[in-house]
Amino acid sequence: MPDTLHLLLPDLAATERLAARAAGLARPGDALLLEGPLGAGKSAFCRAFLRAAAGDPDLEVPSPSFTLVQGYELPQGAAFHYDLYRLSGPDELEELGWEESREGIVLVEWPDRLGWLTPEAALRISLQPDPEGAARHAVLQGWDSRLAALAGL
Repeated sequence: MPDTLHLLLPDLAATERLAARAAGLARPGDALLLEGPLGAGKSAFCRAFLRAAAGDPDLEVPSPSFTLVQGYELPQGAAFHYDLYRLSGPDELEELGWEESREGIVLVEWPDRLGWLTPEAALRISLQPDPEGAARHAVLQGWDSRLAALAGL
């Protein structure tokens, strides 16, 4: 079983398919930590994940860039989409309901701001845009036996 998965996502549709597979495998208590530069596809991944988990391709999924967190009620329970770009560190998470949200599924953009609050068993997803086009390079770590299922192995 791989402990690190490297994928080439040739276009947005491939990123959305990966997010939908992750949504099918996610369960309450899971954390998905999305890393990468601005424009790497973190928000697109989260949007596709939430729509797939909700079973609603038209679900409105606004970016939490200004609200910092958006909550969703999904068939498998609550989910929370965090964008921590504007935070300086983990001390600011308490007022955003971090501890309570950990009972559901959390998707976190800019997880480096979590510090000591970083969940150990998280799925880490690093997205890097390909400078030559629309493709993205994805590196996934964590989730033990579920990691192979993400690649369709």
